[in-house]
Amino acid sequence: MVFSSSVFLLYFLPLFLLLYFIATQKNKNYILLLASLVFYSWGEPWFVYIIIASTYLDYHIVNKLYRATKKRNKNIFLALSISTNLGLLVYFKYANFFVDNVNSFLNSVGIEQVEWTSVALPIGISFYTFQTLTYSIDIYRGLHKPLEKVSDYIMYIMMFPQLIAGPIVRFSEVADQITNRKDGVDNRLLGFYRFIIGLSKKVLIANVMGAKADEIFSSNFYQLDSTSAWIGILAYTFQIYYDFAGYSDMAIGLGRMMGFKFPENFDNPYISQNISEFWRRWHITLGRWMKDYLYIPLGGNKVNSKSRLYFNLWFVFLVSGLWHGASWTFVAWGGYHGLFLILDRLFLLKFFKLIGKYPSILITFFLTVMGWVIFKIEDFDLAILYYQKLFEFNFHKVVMFHYNEFFFVLGIAFLFAFLTLSKFGLKLQERIFFKDYSNKQHITATVLALIFLIFCIASITASDFNPFIYFRF
Repeated sequence: MVFSSSVFLLYFLPLFLLLYFIATQKNKNYILLLASLVFYSWGEPWFVYIIIASTYLDYHIVNKLYRATKKRNKNIFLALSISTNLGLLVYFKYANFFVDNVNSFLNSVGIEQVEWTSVALPIGISFYTFQTLTYSIDIYRGLHKPLEKVSDYIMYIMMFPQLIAGPIVRFSEVADQITNRKDGVDNRLLGFYRFIIGLSKKVLIANVMGAKADEIFSSNFYQLDSTSAWIGILAYTFQIYYDFAGYSDMAIGLGRMMGFKFPENFDNPYISQNISEFWRRWHITLGRWMKDYLYIPLGGNKVNSKSRLYFNLWFVFLVSGLWHGASWTFVAWGGYHGLFLILDRLFLLKFFKLIGKYPSILITFFLTVMGWVIFKIEDFDLAILYYQKLFEFNFHKVVMFHYNEFFFVLGIAFLFAFLTLSKFGLKLQERIFFKDYSNKQHITATVLALIFLIFCIASITASDFNPFIYFRF
């Protein structure tokens, strides 16, 4: 089940909200837990038992960690918790990748390949793992005490708004909200508006971009002209942004309707003036997770040499790339961004400062688009061929009536991606996302939200194209 499906919008969500809002404060967590189990079981009916069992086990391991008095025992329980959770991720996400690479090596030296039954990838396994890790590590660091009820912990881990594709909600950020939160009328309405904004990004922009991107990337690359190649990668550039940012908006909105305040996950990343800034704006919760739970433990900026600092940066982004998917192209994409983070520190930040704001944004956007090629195409030879097609300068005239809807939506995608470069756009975003509403403004916003909801439902029922890119990560 996905947020942008008629089943979720017309049946699951209204029924859940009805039960949740009429439930007593004492029973709200149980309603949310039950709904989350149903939601996840809809897509992964067998893996839900593994999640429940491993989460139950982890809850008791972390309780022992918290009660341990000796540092050595705390370290043992922390290692046990981390290895249990990472073990699930490694097995389900990377076992096939490991065996395929071993078999490729064995085949190259003439040795019989290893027999292996492919492991199915459960949806949301990466986000699930990162949240379980924050629970044990935050408690180990003394940021919060463990939850008293195992049902509350399972609910936190499996909370359906953000389990599948984030944002990554650290335990210390919502620990107090799990047991004490308010879902008043203002929160419900503001959450509803945010949900509709995300749904509109996904359905009205990302799906249109995605349909064109899939059409071009599934074609024969040898027959591509440069016009089609550029249309394809620009379509994917805006598809992945509005798809993922839209999901995050929906998750944040659903959380707010229930009284939770989830962290922001995107901040207009395509207006970044360098790749370092891009990663402060793109998938913010992943960047912060990598910084606090991997980069800083490696030494962060407080290392003795610049070479070690650059290694730490690059290693973290290689891991980030691998987190996105079990493919060498994802690792290469992580390395690509890690390289530009190092170049920023060496000389690019000075260069961008010299050339000014708008040229810096243009160059950074170009570098980001080039990175999406190897993120999208999981075959190095085909990715190289696609780069060649981009720069063959073999431009053909576009038959406009075949692209009317696409170019109209592409224009909207560009507009909203770069809107906050203006003072008007910045104030508009602040007004919509971060300010309280008067009664008159609530009425206007509710009417607009309902209109967009109708448009989205109509679009969903009229098309069978409705993927979520980050579901496979």
